[in-house]
Amino acid sequence: MTIGKSSPRDNRRSSAPDPQAGPQAAPEPVVELPAIGRVLADARRQAGLTIDQVSGDTRVRVPILHAIEEDDYPRCGGDFYARGHIRAFAKAVGVDGEALVARYDAAHGGAPTAQRPTQLLDTGPIKVTDHRRPNWTAAMVAAIVAVVALIGFNLFSGEKTVTTAGSASAPLPTASAPASPSVQPPAPAPSVQAIAAAPADKVTVKLVAEGGTSWVTATDGAGKSLFQNNLEQGGAQTFTDPKQIKLVIGNAGAVHLYVNGKDLGPAGQDGQVKHLTYTPGDPQAG
Repeated sequence: MTIGKSSPRDNRRSSAPDPQAGPQAAPEPVVELPAIGRVLADARRQAGLTIDQVSGDTRVRVPILHAIEEDDYPRCGGDFYARGHIRAFAKAVGVDGEALVARYDAAHGGAPTAQRPTQLLDTGPIKVTDHRRPNWTAAMVAAIVAVVALIGFNLFSGEKTVTTAGSASAPLPTASAPASPSVQPPAPAPSVQAIAAAPADKVTVKLVAEGGTSWVTATDGAGKSLFQNNLEQGGAQTFTDPKQIKLVIGNAGAVHLYVNGKDLGPAGQDGQVKHLTYTPGDPQAG
C-alpha cells in the first residue's frame, strides 16, 4: 500500500456530486435598473409634462433638465447641485426622489459631506429682482450739499441787494429781467402861445396821442391824404389847409385835439371811432 498518493480515478470520483447532498441552489439573476435619467424622462412623459413645464415648476434651467435625462451630471455643476436637481425633477414628475438620490450616491462616491452649500440651485431663466437696499447715505449727502448751496446762494444774493440799496448811485440789479425798451415821454402839451399863433385864414389841427396808440387818417380840402398811420403813444401830428381838415380817429379817447388854437380835449371815448371835419375859424365840426 502506498500512502499519500491518489490515482486519477480517485480524483475523478471525488469531484463528482454527492447524490446525498441534495440539489444545489441556482444563482440569482442580476436585474439591471434603468438609468436615473431614463426613469425621470419616462415619468415626465407619463405625466404629460414638457421640459419647459418642469423647468417652470422646479426653477431648474431647461439645459440642466436635458442633461439629467441624458445622465450628464457634470453639467449640473457638482454633486451637491445634481442631487438637488434630481430631487426637484423627481418631485415634479411624481417619482421617489430620495431613492434616485441614493442610486446617484452609490454610483458617484457616496453621500455628500455635511457641508453647507455656498450657492443656491441653478435658476436660469427665472428673473431675480435686485432687492439691494437704497443708498440712503449718498442721498442724504446730496441733499445736505444742495441745502448748503441754496443757503449760500441766498446769503450772497441778500448781501448783494443790501450793498446795492445802500449806494445812492448804484442801479438796482436787473439780471433776471431783460432790459425793457425805453419809452419816450409823452410830448408836452403845446403852449398857449403856440396855439394862439395858428393863422386865422386857415384851419389848423394838432393831434397828440396822450392816452395810447390810435389809428389816424387825415385828408385836406381837396381830398388829398395827409396822414394814414398809427399815432403812437406820445406822438403828435399837425395839419393845416385853407379849406378844411377831415379826420378819422380809431381810438378817439387816446388822442387830444387842438383846433385853430383851441384845446378841445380828447377826441372821444376809449375805443371809439370818430369822423371829424374842421374849417378855418371854427373849432367845431363843420
